[in-house]
Amino acid sequence: MAAYLIVDVDNLLQRFRLSGMSVDLQELAVGLRGAAALAAGLVSADRLKAIAVANWDNHKTTSSGVDPQLIFRVAGYDVFDVKLRESLADVLIIHYFSYDPEPIDELILATTSRDLLPLIRRIKVTRNARVRMWGSEDVLKGTEFADSIIFQPLETLLGIQSKNVAVYIDFENIAISLNEQGYMVNLDHIIQRFVAQASQHGQIVKMAAYAPWGQRGTLPPLVDSAGREIADDAPSRMMLANIDPVFNLPGKNSADIRIARDVITAAAQPDSADIYIVASGDRDFNEVLNALIQRGKQVVIWGVRGSTSRVLENHPGVTVEYVEDFTELATHQSLSTSSLASDPAEPFVPSQWSSVVMQFDRLAQRLGKESLELSALAQQLVNAGVVLNNDRAQDLISQASSMGVLQNAGRNNLTLNASHPIVEKTRVIYDSIQRRVANTLKVRGWEYVNYGFLLKGLEMEPEINRPGMNENDQWRSHWIDSLVREQILKRELVPHRHNPDDLVPVIRLPDEFEDEIIAPLNHMNGEIIDAIDWTGTSIAQLADFDADAAAMTVRIIVSVQQFTSFRNFIWCPLGSLHKRLRAYDTGMAFQRAVEYLEANNIVAVDEYANPQSNYNTKGISINMEAAYTQAVLNERDDFIRVLLALYEANQPITRQTIEAQSDGNFDYELWLSIMETENVLNVLPGRAGQYSLFRTHHTVKIVAGDSVE
Repeated sequence: MAAYLIVDVDNLLQRFRLSGMSVDLQELAVGLRGAAALAAGLVSADRLKAIAVANWDNHKTTSSGVDPQLIFRVAGYDVFDVKLRESLADVLIIHYFSYDPEPIDELILATTSRDLLPLIRRIKVTRNARVRMWGSEDVLKGTEFADSIIFQPLETLLGIQSKNVAVYIDFENIAISLNEQGYMVNLDHIIQRFVAQASQHGQIVKMAAYAPWGQRGTLPPLVDSAGREIADDAPSRMMLANIDPVFNLPGKNSADIRIARDVITAAAQPDSADIYIVASGDRDFNEVLNALIQRGKQVVIWGVRGSTSRVLENHPGVTVEYVEDFTELATHQSLSTSSLASDPAEPFVPSQWSSVVMQFDRLAQRLGKESLELSALAQQLVNAGVVLNNDRAQDLISQASSMGVLQNAGRNNLTLNASHPIVEKTRVIYDSIQRRVANTLKVRGWEYVNYGFLLKGLEMEPEINRPGMNENDQWRSHWIDSLVREQILKRELVPHRHNPDDLVPVIRLPDEFEDEIIAPLNHMNGEIIDAIDWTGTSIAQLADFDADAAAMTVRIIVSVQQFTSFRNFIWCPLGSLHKRLRAYDTGMAFQRAVEYLEANNIVAVDEYANPQSNYNTKGISINMEAAYTQAVLNERDDFIRVLLALYEANQPITRQTIEAQSDGNFDYELWLSIMETENVLNVLPGRAGQYSLFRTHHTVKIVAGDSVE
């Protein structure tokens, strides 16, 4: 039986060193050989071919006279020297396996590296051969050998006890330091790398991150790999990684005192950790570190180059590891490039950069300028609560400039880059929300807009119905709440009209900002927002003013009549009607059409008793006696008769055949879309431009003179 043990000495000793393990080399050599013989089922370890491979120049005889090569030789190993790891597998195969005719029954690789995996592919083994890998980490995952090779933790096999590690992260200090050095604070990446780096030192028994979580403007933007800000999710993401997010008030001293107290308290416990990692570059931790060293603890500092105190860097009893060395963080400039190339379908959510855009526009509008002084913008960000102080404001402005959101306008002045995706999308969103609120308040004469009513209204807002935007009520709520935080809107609780004891959220315009918010909307996109008295206005005059609104009146009458006729109701829910027709609601079309019809006594909008609710529902009913109602319904019936004629003649129903049958008497584009919306016509799959008639449709049967019982 041929059995081999190959020990990757370089890799194992490096792993033990990084994990803070003190290993007796002789015990390691003897233990590995004995365990391998036992695993292979050999009567004696002498029948095992044991090979210790390393670049032995890296393992010189120590000052105490210990020769690592001699230790392995005495323990029964072949000592094999390889200078280049890239050729490790090739050299072993040539030296040991090329001329051995006997297939291998047992192969054990003691390593936590994939460098030896080519051995498995190239050596000759028996049909029932077993291959094992002993290491500190299962590197077989994701490889072709994941299911065929037996992995066993080396520490468990040898009874090696790893040291316990406690990690205390001054997250505010680390985040600000990284940001000042030009790095984006990619939260998910930092969490992953902090956990991995701590695991290199031993078994993590405690991990806590201290910051003013939830305090707006105290931390730099925390982003994911796509550059989307995820500050609100930071505590939950920490907890998912078994990191305790500890809240402290903003400011250096608050975190320092809290961490120092927790570290000293934990170190005094009988089961305290062996290694303490403090992630901070603040010199105030020097006394805490001295206290830990006096207790016999191993101390590691994680700092950021250029932001770590010289006192800590030069401390003789402390190991300093720089965050940049074990992370791969992007710079602000690289994020600008990624934001321009990012997937437009990714959700676009509020961030500190969108705050910069909104506050810039507010201040520029108030001052009547297109560019702003840096100091004025910084003060605006502080006044609006976007950041905690002027230093953070200056830092956020610098970051926005690096990303291309802000541009230099000369003489310490800045302007917004209108073509940047963050600027363009932010403006579209907050313009739409402002316009919806302002229009509703002015046209309807209300004091406030119900929060739920605003959510439903925004769902139908055409300007923000694009990929990554207006996806659901949660997205809309995020943006409404963002405008409230920016002091552009005001959120209040008022008594419910049916139950005064129940408070409901509403949205108002802040009194101090009402003029500056509404003024730019009065002629937005050439539209007059003020309420118009449509009484006595002809449909032709409405079409001249707003063609979409005139077409919408036809859609409303047809839809409501069909709904009420089929269900034997007198009214149709206004919200359901709007949702049904929202694809055709460009800007103010639906609202303007309803107001026109109501002003001319063609429809009535009121609150009706709803049999499915304890509260009344706003609905719309049609005045069937109105001349315009009769004209619209007569035209609909004539159009359906044309469809019936084609159906009965067994002719294909297309726009061309409809025009030929009717001699061009209709607005075909309008009536075809109405027939599709009302399910009278359905597009035939695979036949572009051809329709099928829903012959048993309620309205079609009435027009055809069929019984509808």
